Amino acid sequence: MPLTIGVPREIFSGEKRVATVPDVVEKLIKLGFKIQVESGAGDAANVSDDAYRASGAAVVDTAAILWATSDVVFKVRAPSLDEVELMHEGQTLVSFIWPAQQPDLMQKFAAKKVTVLAIDCLPRTLSRAQKMDALTSMAGVTGYRAVIEAANAFGRFFSGQITAAGKVPPAKVFIAGAGVAGLAAIGTAASMGAVVRANDTRAEVADQVKSLGGEFVKVDYEEEGGGGGGYAKVMSEGFQKAQRDMYAQQARDADIIITTALIPGKPAPKLITAEMVQSMKPGSVIVDMAAEQGGNCELTEPGTAVVKHGVTIVGYTDLASRLAKQASTLYSTNLFRVSEELCKTKDGVINVNMEDDAIRGLTVIKAGDVTWPAPPLKLIAAPAAKAAIAMPQAKKGHGASSEPMSGNKLAIMFGVAAVLFWFIGANAPTAFLGHFTVFVLGCFVGYQVVWSVTPALHTPLMSVTNAISSIIAIGALVQIAPPLLGGVIDRPDDAIRYLAVAGIVLTAINMFGGFAVTQRMLAMFRK
Repeated sequence: MPLTIGVPREIFSGEKRVATVPDVVEKLIKLGFKIQVESGAGDAANVSDDAYRASGAAVVDTAAILWATSDVVFKVRAPSLDEVELMHEGQTLVSFIWPAQQPDLMQKFAAKKVTVLAIDCLPRTLSRAQKMDALTSMAGVTGYRAVIEAANAFGRFFSGQITAAGKVPPAKVFIAGAGVAGLAAIGTAASMGAVVRANDTRAEVADQVKSLGGEFVKVDYEEEGGGGGGYAKVMSEGFQKAQRDMYAQQARDADIIITTALIPGKPAPKLITAEMVQSMKPGSVIVDMAAEQGGNCELTEPGTAVVKHGVTIVGYTDLASRLAKQASTLYSTNLFRVSEELCKTKDGVINVNMEDDAIRGLTVIKAGDVTWPAPPLKLIAAPAAKAAIAMPQAKKGHGASSEPMSGNKLAIMFGVAAVLFWFIGANAPTAFLGHFTVFVLGCFVGYQVVWSVTPALHTPLMSVTNAISSIIAIGALVQIAPPLLGGVIDRPDDAIRYLAVAGIVLTAINMFGGFAVTQRMLAMFRK
């Protein structure tokens, strides 16, 4: 029997998002589910009850009726204790939960014997989990909105301008943390004409910062900051001191600072001190995106914007809700992708498969049993990487290395080749020598063209050089239907004809396959 998915109205103060929008309701119905929405659930996101009805959802009057009659509940914010009381045994909840920060709520869920999928616990290192990654979706929205809030509080243009009244310099924006939110902020600020600088403890994001138009500011201290799962780790005291010195320098120079630094399960690290704020120019702006977790700035007041030492410090905790319709659309799409994984049979019945790494990571409570935290993912690729590193070392010990060939070996090789060519030239027919010469040159040129290029470029390169394969196809066609020689058709042997046909088939696969792969690769970079 198809299950019913319920979408209640969010009661958290200031929350304007809704867990499902009408476009996604239609997709969920195609999976076999019945959908019901609490009246007014989408009002703050500019989605009316009539729009839900038109998409096939039922609209119920009260939250009590919705919770009582829903088998699965989609939410944005974690339920309040009052909402937990409305839940019933066997029900499934999909929402942001943050289990590490809410142990009391976890106990309430367990007592109700419900199943809870925490969208914030999705294993982000799984490539197939990207379509379900609501954290990334919301981080992109908040990063964009942070720049908009900064522009609203800032008293000047972002871009530099030359007017009749004088020259206006571009705003200088410094972004602390280049995760998803930070990168979104970098791209937005750069597109608005600001001079953007950014820093992150993970050195590998430097190229991403540059690609978005920003400048990566490196801390003068060598330490790797990757903490796994796309997050940063807690750095050493030496690194933190060097980082504070760099932040102090940037604070004196920047007009706008946007902070995004968060570490899972821990309070937000304090990056901007009161002294740094005091050193900033009057009229500067700080947007603290980590305000909900305590803030990256010592003077941040979560939930509001304040002015201290002439600097506006924006500590809003509802940045995603300030783009409610866009955020709701992205979030509901993430939940739809989760539903696809839960209901692969498309019959409206979910299966919380604990053997599936993605679903296992999401599931924090299964039928009343606490299953959080999930066991670490099995990294299959790690042994292969170690083997790949060890192989060259093993070969090097047996005389094989990447060093150039010695002069004696090179002379012997050319000598043997010269004798071989002399033997072939002295005994082979004249017509064969021409074909053989072309064959040898073709092999040499092909080797230099393809193998001298970095492996990362092989696929697009091969798809272009596959045009050369037309020569093979033409030669094979000549063998199948040879030209008239003196009025008599010189017909090849059957073996040659079959080889020619096989050559045409393989060449066609190579040519069309190469171009098809390249088109797919290029499509990934088109908007």
